Amino acid sequence: MALADDFGAKYLNWSDTKILAFQKALLKWYDLEGRRLPWRSDHDPYHIFVSEIMLQQTQVQTVIPYYQNFMTVFPTVLDLAEASETKLLKAWEGLGYYSRVRNMQKAARQIKNEYSGNWPTSAVQLQELTGIGPYTAAAIASIAFGQPVAAIDGNAFRVFARLLKIDLDITKRQSRPVFQTIGDHLISQERPGDFNQAVMDLGTSYLTAKNPEPENSPVREFDESFADGTTLDYPVKTLKAKPVDLYYYALAVQSPAGWLFEQRPAKGMLARLWMFPLIDRADLDDSQPLMSQVATRFKEETGVTAEFREVQMKPVVHTFTHQKWHLEILVAELSSTPDLSLFPGQWLDSTMRAESPLPTVQLKLNRQLFT
Repeated sequence: MALADDFGAKYLNWSDTKILAFQKALLKWYDLEGRRLPWRSDHDPYHIFVSEIMLQQTQVQTVIPYYQNFMTVFPTVLDLAEASETKLLKAWEGLGYYSRVRNMQKAARQIKNEYSGNWPTSAVQLQELTGIGPYTAAAIASIAFGQPVAAIDGNAFRVFARLLKIDLDITKRQSRPVFQTIGDHLISQERPGDFNQAVMDLGTSYLTAKNPEPENSPVREFDESFADGTTLDYPVKTLKAKPVDLYYYALAVQSPAGWLFEQRPAKGMLARLWMFPLIDRADLDDSQPLMSQVATRFKEETGVTAEFREVQMKPVVHTFTHQKWHLEILVAELSSTPDLSLFPGQWLDSTMRAESPLPTVQLKLNRQLFT
């Protein structure tokens, strides 16, 4: 069946016979060599949902233990819907991009309250749930419910761009409908979930972004960029701007009750997670004594008097999407435990630190200071 002229026809002119041959080759390889992953042991939409959200911005090997622990803590979507925020964030600790897990819980509550605990079965309906976009909706709909809709993520962009020499910039919003149309045209009607997972696996094996091996790919005879040696020219992608470097002092203040942690504001980066108080080094005057400025600012914010000192520790560096933080630790030791009624903080001992949700950047600080 020919594609419409406006979407994809320029790139995909395969006959139905060729499409069927492509599907057969891809699925045969997937049956033999597809990755065996915990969330692929069944077709439960909850398992697919959790794994796909975790896999956003995170490598598979990192996700596996998090996924397994998450399923132990929240075995069903209703358990997730009813979880406390502290328990939720603790289970996500270290994965970053915490809005993902907050949106997961909002979606779980929608399923509980609006769908009587039952999952929507179509990609269109699934996108009505908080935090579920076209890709995740397509993954759940195809794998759990057999809907033939292509799941277009970074792997699919790369695979289809190379197979068909699609020269559209994949960072541009208008490119997605073309890839979606092509993917929907190529997908197996009988095994849509396996097809989507096979494309994922192909993009993480023979058609990786760097050092691909298209000559060993199970679909090399269908690969137009391999045929003319232009594999690395695809996909076309505008380079992202480099993250902005920001420099902070992380204030490690110890009292008999533990170490001082501040809860981040309800909105913004690392919302409601616990960290050492930070001082932006750009706000300090290089011509004035550093420690006295830090002590003054700390007292203004907390009401606590403390004397700080530098420590011989390597600064902690942590990169977010748009920012790169450089944190130098300053330490203060107090002989008594001050009142914190004027400050959104707590004194956390080792047990409380283990129970409190901490962002990855704070875990890095902990490793520097406590090990």
